[in-house]
Amino acid sequence: MIPYENAISLSGVTKRYEGFTLDHVSFTVPKGSIMGFIGQNGAGKTTTIRSLLNITNIDEGEIKLLGLDHIRDETEIKKRIAVVFDELPFHDLFNAKDMARIFEGLYPAWDNAAYAKYLERFQLPVKKKIGQFSKGMKMKLQIACALSHNAELLVMDEATTGLDPVVRDEILHLFMEYLQDGERSILMSSHITSDLEKIADSVAFIDKGNILLTGYKDEILEAHGIIKCSKEDAQNIDMADVVSIRTNHFGAEIMVTDRNAAACKYSGAIIDPASLDDIMLYYVHKGEREWS
Repeated sequence: MIPYENAISLSGVTKRYEGFTLDHVSFTVPKGSIMGFIGQNGAGKTTTIRSLLNITNIDEGEIKLLGLDHIRDETEIKKRIAVVFDELPFHDLFNAKDMARIFEGLYPAWDNAAYAKYLERFQLPVKKKIGQFSKGMKMKLQIACALSHNAELLVMDEATTGLDPVVRDEILHLFMEYLQDGERSILMSSHITSDLEKIADSVAFIDKGNILLTGYKDEILEAHGIIKCSKEDAQNIDMADVVSIRTNHFGAEIMVTDRNAAACKYSGAIIDPASLDDIMLYYVHKGEREWS
């Protein structure tokens, strides 16, 4: 088994469709970390994930998972990763016991004892048909299956969408446990940025098929800030410092890329911290001088 530094590495990944292009997407997920993959619906998150799983054929670029080529080493990769989708891919007529039999044949490292432990922890019935499960129960079943074959990499595509806050919190806590040995990694795509603020080590923002920003979450949150001022004062802000400017009846809110530098440059200005939600919103409007 070859050693690797990054659980996922994408370099210049491009996929062209009529009306949409995934445009030279590049980012890495360091081994032992969680990356939050953030974007609006239709931004390119699912296309990127389908590309790295070789469900979608890319037009350009290179993808490596666990240090292996995503096409040449696909069989080896899929034994060592787990994927959780927004929509359950299991047949409604199966039950949790059936899924154990199926996965036991697919994964050499399948662990029935671990699976039984997750079913008990999630209070999932063993013999009830999956078609009778709630959305939250279906997601928990996917996660139980994903975590029961000692996967080194977990890929989540909008997995917490539509779940109530209690279930989401339970699942996030489980992911933190999963990462504790430092050998496992997670790529978690979501537009629920509050979840990612809790657990992500790094983030990548995507919009219209382009990566807008990527890096360590804490550094990104620390760097960005929002200046609140009048529309007149906004005219005096150097656009080189600005991501974009949001205006309303009361004045302007300006996102800057370096909060500390802006505090020195614009002394007396009120500069609020920015959330991941704020950052995504202002970067989506980057290129427009003003928006509302």
